[in-house]
Amino acid sequence: MSAVQTAVVKDSSMLKQKEMISGNYRKLETAKAEGRKVAATFVPGNLNELIMCFDMANNLPEINAIQNGMRKKTGAYIMEAEKRGHSEDVCTYVKADLGMIAKGNIGPDGQQLPNPDLLLLSYTGCFTFMKWFELLRDQYHCETAMLHVPYQGDGRITKNMISYVVRQLREEVIPKLERVSGVKFDIDRLRENLRRSARAEEDFVWVLESAKSRPSPIDAYFGGVYYIGPIFTAFRGSEDAVEYYRMLRAEIADRLANGQGPVTPSGDMKAERFRLVVEGPPNWTSFRDFWKMFYDEGAVVVASSYTKVGGIYDRGFRHDPDHPLESLAEYCLGCYTNHNLPGRIDLLAQYIEEYQADGLLINSIKSCNSFSAGQLLMLREIERRTGCPGAFIESDLVDPRYFSPANIKNRLESYFQMIDQRRGGPSVAHAA
Repeated sequence: MSAVQTAVVKDSSMLKQKEMISGNYRKLETAKAEGRKVAATFVPGNLNELIMCFDMANNLPEINAIQNGMRKKTGAYIMEAEKRGHSEDVCTYVKADLGMIAKGNIGPDGQQLPNPDLLLLSYTGCFTFMKWFELLRDQYHCETAMLHVPYQGDGRITKNMISYVVRQLREEVIPKLERVSGVKFDIDRLRENLRRSARAEEDFVWVLESAKSRPSPIDAYFGGVYYIGPIFTAFRGSEDAVEYYRMLRAEIADRLANGQGPVTPSGDMKAERFRLVVEGPPNWTSFRDFWKMFYDEGAVVVASSYTKVGGIYDRGFRHDPDHPLESLAEYCLGCYTNHNLPGRIDLLAQYIEEYQADGLLINSIKSCNSFSAGQLLMLREIERRTGCPGAFIESDLVDPRYFSPANIKNRLESYFQMIDQRRGGPSVAHAA
């Protein structure tokens, strides 16, 4: 298959996703004129299938920060938020969002974003989300609904936990959605949305697990952030999401059949030299430069924790239309940020074994306590369990001041050299 053909095949799902994202921003921008209510919510534990039942547009502040970060707009927004009194240590997603609001609430596509009618928070392990929504509530003076999700302190989901979340859905969240939207809840509509979610989730997991092959046809971190977009945000439960993952699976199956590695911004990766598991979110303001440091060295990420923040589907969970509210509860309880430290260590160690990785790389995010707490302990424990070397780099989510290309590149090069030395010398691909 030629490089031109490969680009065309890959572009089909990428173009589909771009159309979906643009369409959702248009839906938000025209919401008030069309009489549509708007909900704002976060990625981990989001209830998109439920929001869809009330014909509400879904605005996700994290996604706005990411999109602005990739467009290199967040530096100015963060500085604006800090001028208004927000600390340097505050999550930069928060400051990017607040700075964007302060400068007119112009979205990533250059159009005005609407004020939300409802702030819907599913609390899944990140305390910052609660404080973020308190600030937004002060800003917008709108309705707020909080779904409290118990933390998996001992690493398991109990029936009592599920019942507790379901009761909140029935007694607090759904009545508030009905009141704000003016639409009566229809559980059969929710079941249909969940049925579509399960179909998309099946194809999504197949794509992730294709990385077990050698060479891996995907990069499950850098490429993976594109793959998770529809299923983690405003599209899960929609026919668009089902179609996107059907297209994506077909594309990856084609690459697999042809023995091809991942597609990168510079084209197909030439040779797979290193297989890594990565813990922590990526840097968004220098995303392509960051990725290039990996594929230039032939390093492919075969599994990552970041692609599980919106659901750990590859451990068996699927949304279940036969038990709709219980399924939503289990989904929220199972998000990566709601897992305890031993559970995260277990998962990463399993990935190293299952995907035959050479080691674990941690990208520690300066302003993200939800991910960064305990990461050095995780690194040491996973090295002890697997015998594979680990490495530690540092950056930030959307603050360009905390991305040091030279420092990160030097650390990565040293890490790859260490892996080569443990193998007994440079890999064949490298020697060639």
